[in-house]
Amino acid sequence: MATYRAIQQEVKSTYGFTPKTGWIACVLSEREIAKQPTQNRTGASVRIEACPADKRASIEAALDRLG
Repeated sequence: MATYRAIQQEVKSTYGFTPKTGWIACVLSEREIAKQPTQNRTGASVRIEACPADKRASIEAALDRLG
């Protein structure tokens, strides 16, 4: 799996914006790739930085390219 930094760089170079790490985590968890929730998460089902719908496709495409 690619690092968050590599995913951010791929999205920035291809789509022109830098995704927040929370957005990447949101997409990874929905793909069931995330290993565990972060330690600073406030609740079991609460996402502070849920991925916006218009950015999701770009992050998913970068994940597909990077593996």
